[in-house]
Amino acid sequence: MEDTPLIESRGIDIVPESERTAKPSDLFWPWFAANISVFGISYGSFILWFGISFWQAALVTAVGVTFSFFLCGLIAVAGKRGSAPTMVLSRAAFGVHGQKVPGIISWLTSIGWETFLSIMAVLATNTVLRQLGADPGTAVTVIATVIVAALIVAASVLGYHTIIRMQSVLTWLTGAVTIIYAVLAIPHIDLDAIRAIPAGPASAVVGALVMAMTGFGLGWINIAADWSRYQRRDTSDGAIIFWNTFGGSVATVVLIVFGLLLAGSDASLADAIAQDPIGALAVILPTWVLVPFLITAVLALVSGAVLGIYSSGLTLLTLGINIPRPAAAAVDGVILTVGTIWVVFFAQDFLGPFQSFLITLGVPLASWAGILIADIYSRKQDYDEAALYDPAGRYGGVDVASISILTIASILGWGLVANAFAEEAAWNNWQGYLLPLVGEQWADANLGVLVALVFSLVAAWVVRRGRVRAQER
Repeated sequence: MEDTPLIESRGIDIVPESERTAKPSDLFWPWFAANISVFGISYGSFILWFGISFWQAALVTAVGVTFSFFLCGLIAVAGKRGSAPTMVLSRAAFGVHGQKVPGIISWLTSIGWETFLSIMAVLATNTVLRQLGADPGTAVTVIATVIVAALIVAASVLGYHTIIRMQSVLTWLTGAVTIIYAVLAIPHIDLDAIRAIPAGPASAVVGALVMAMTGFGLGWINIAADWSRYQRRDTSDGAIIFWNTFGGSVATVVLIVFGLLLAGSDASLADAIAQDPIGALAVILPTWVLVPFLITAVLALVSGAVLGIYSSGLTLLTLGINIPRPAAAAVDGVILTVGTIWVVFFAQDFLGPFQSFLITLGVPLASWAGILIADIYSRKQDYDEAALYDPAGRYGGVDVASISILTIASILGWGLVANAFAEEAAWNNWQGYLLPLVGEQWADANLGVLVALVFSLVAAWVVRRGRVRAQER
């Protein structure tokens, strides 16, 4: 590790055996650090929005978050088998050129997430400054935006080894302040108000489950193997799956459940979180802790955004953009900065459109995940690494079966999700065309994400197993 270069120059090429020195437990740090943010507390409000009781919401949180990161772990196994980023390994299932279709979806998802996290960091800064009696004008907001974007881009440009070290340090810092926040917020919990929340119907429970899955593990699933490609080839599959699942879910579940207690105790706080997910949490804090809260909240959001922008840069390279990896990360950084400025200064509402955007991309992303999981566990051999970069190799240029499954699953999935933000995201009102077949009571359940995942997994397992056998011969 002493000879590790300051800036990682490796792009989407194969990681040589000599550099694959990471331990399975190293996977804990990036996933844990990216998800120990107080943002997890805000998610309690989002889940209760579906109209379910505290106990229903707690169960949904535990199951949805853990299962979604378990799916990430299943895909992370491909990293140690193929020594390449997730979207390169996906070429085995879709073909070297066919992979560009889910690659574009993956890139848009990563760009959306990292921009969203950057926006929340800037909004939280403004809210805390107001709490301190300052007036965050245009100049301060611009400076905050530039600082947040610079931190995200700088870490992602430096690369894998810097990010792993940074995440291990941030874990302790953000974890400590998050615990302090929880202790200070406990007096605001009203158990009588929480017990008074009525239970919701099955459709609402499913909708909250899908929200928990897409907001966490499914939102990261397209980058799951990017961190495991530095694992030794003889590393246990079970160890990789465990450390991904444990690292991503252990803090997340605790934080969301605490957020359920806060949001269930105070309806006005829950409403405020919808407008400023991080800043609203600071309103209940005493003044002396606001600055440490702001610093660690921003750093935690930056930590999550760094994972996204690092991997979105890699995905950009898989689409045929022939530039160095640090340059690809910088390009995505410019997009992130412009998007943050646009939302902070000009957009009237961003949370509703973002959630609509998340569900829309979540359908094909879930389908892609199902296809890739079926492909990974249909294989008896490690990947032919040279063929991952050669359209004339065993994986071919385009896998028609996988593209067809992705298309069919997306059509089915989009028909079974509804735009819950018809006014804020009117561009998405075309969805839900199959809901009359299952009943309008399922309109908010977002069944399409689960349908796309399960349909694609089963279809790919049945249809493509013969092709996988032929490839391995």
